[in-house]
Amino acid sequence: MKTLILILLLNAGLFSQELYVKSFGENTNPAIIFLHGGPGYNCANFEATTANELSKQGFFVIVYDRRGEGRSTDANAKYNFEESINDIDAIREKYKLDKVSFIGHSFGGVLAIKYSEVKPKIVNTIFLVGAPISLQKTFKNIIKKTKKIYSDKNDKTNLEYINKLESIDTNSLQYSSYSFMHAMQNGFYVPKNPSDETKIIYEKFRMNPKLAGLSIEMTYDAPQGFWENEQYTTLDLSSNLMSLVDNKINVIGLYGKEDGLYSKSQIDELKNIIGDENLYYLENCSHSVFIDRQKKFLEVISKYLN
Repeated sequence: MKTLILILLLNAGLFSQELYVKSFGENTNPAIIFLHGGPGYNCANFEATTANELSKQGFFVIVYDRRGEGRSTDANAKYNFEESINDIDAIREKYKLDKVSFIGHSFGGVLAIKYSEVKPKIVNTIFLVGAPISLQKTFKNIIKKTKKIYSDKNDKTNLEYINKLESIDTNSLQYSSYSFMHAMQNGFYVPKNPSDETKIIYEKFRMNPKLAGLSIEMTYDAPQGFWENEQYTTLDLSSNLMSLVDNKINVIGLYGKEDGLYSKSQIDELKNIIGDENLYYLENCSHSVFIDRQKKFLEVISKYLN
């Protein structure tokens, strides 16, 4: 396991900034880059729980925090897909990687798709892990589910908040932020009855104060920036994904049945695009598939890359 702070030159070549990057395993093994969620999050949860376990399966695993997010502080971050793609290339070139696979968790799946469209010959396999394909459908699903929860509880205060949320511009950052807030408030990101194995993994994570603390930290410039520059809350990547599949890029989906962000119909739509055999919809599992069902997660990655 190696930690490396990469000095990456920006396009203008006028100054440099640091990215937090850590690698696991031997760089002669098939390379996998983990793309974390957000915008505004970091790779700490995967780094602490799963990266080393995955490297033991015979892979060279790279994790990093996106520019301006987590430990990759940069006051000049642009928060756009072009910059994110360039940073991935800088990491890839540093390690001399001709081919890579991506594990795109949540918003990281969006970036995996965007990168693969620009540089398809470099990409081996994309693993979409709890990743949104249509953000607007996800927000509507969250609102529908939380509205029912509040109605069943006769929670008039939160019902009023939801009614107000339904009345605002669905393309706004406020709409997406409050939707995700209600999802978190109602436990949409965690399994209801985690297995003993999962409990042990979460407990070990919590015992690492440095990384566990990072897991609840969010930076706010990133969602604001990606919203302003890429209108990420309006993205529907269905056609993008179809094109990648048509171009013979392997796309594998791993989603939890208890992930409250996505409806069954959304999962079925994804299944229709990537193929039934490439979609894993797992019981007793929510948003962080690599923790909630770690053994199965490692098994699937190895199946497609070994």
